[in-house]
Amino acid sequence: MKKIIYDFGANKGDDIPYYLKRADLVVAVEADPGLCEIMRNRFQQQIKSGRVIVENYVITVDTLTEVPFYKHKTNHVLSQFPKPGDRHLKEFSKVLLPARTPISIIQEHGAPYYIKIDVEHYDQVILENLFAHDFRPAYISAECHSIEVFSMLVAQGGYKAFKLVEGRHVHRRANDILIQGDAGSVERFSFKRHAAGPFGDDIRGEWLTAENCKRLLAYRGLGWRDLHATNLVDPPPQKYLTYGRLLFNETGNRLRRALGTLGILRR
Repeated sequence: MKKIIYDFGANKGDDIPYYLKRADLVVAVEADPGLCEIMRNRFQQQIKSGRVIVENYVITVDTLTEVPFYKHKTNHVLSQFPKPGDRHLKEFSKVLLPARTPISIIQEHGAPYYIKIDVEHYDQVILENLFAHDFRPAYISAECHSIEVFSMLVAQGGYKAFKLVEGRHVHRRANDILIQGDAGSVERFSFKRHAAGPFGDDIRGEWLTAENCKRLLAYRGLGWRDLHATNLVDPPPQKYLTYGRLLFNETGNRLRRALGTLGILRR
């Protein structure tokens, strides 16, 4: 069966080289025309061979062909579809851009194997729309600025295994890591700053139950964190995460990262 990855909020396509190692087709959806042009130039060969499709649309659940989009004046990763609050509105330029629903894009290209959602302050709306149309891919992730993201993955998505990825640390923690390559091979890969990073079993650590994921979110808080979910694995039996265990794990993780930086540890 053909494996298709949907990158909703693809930005400059920094995750596409990795996705190409894990799928037959990558559909990159990005609202900003300038960023789409970067991707088209960057992946010319893969586009010609039919392995990458770049869709220049604002993703919205409304059936509108054109919508207002707010481009950040100094930091393109902060551009967004929802109107910013009055306090920050002056930091954005309002433009009209073509729009499509996530459902129409999926129906055009095929059933998803993995969906990455990184659409500023709109992830939970997209999740709700996907689940309402019975799209529940094997793997899915969304940025967790709202507790609704976790609630929807559990209650509406029916997912039972979770991992949490710290967005601001991806380029350090997912640097020179082992990933599943072509035809079941294993190889090393490094992610750039602002990349979403790996998914599935390529993410270090064990899968968490919904209860322990909830406790981890309560400990770390919401924000620039990607919540990954799957139903392909059963989380191993776990004791409830406690504050003491979370603190112990965090200290251990920092020590391992420090040793890895010094070249003492290498996965």
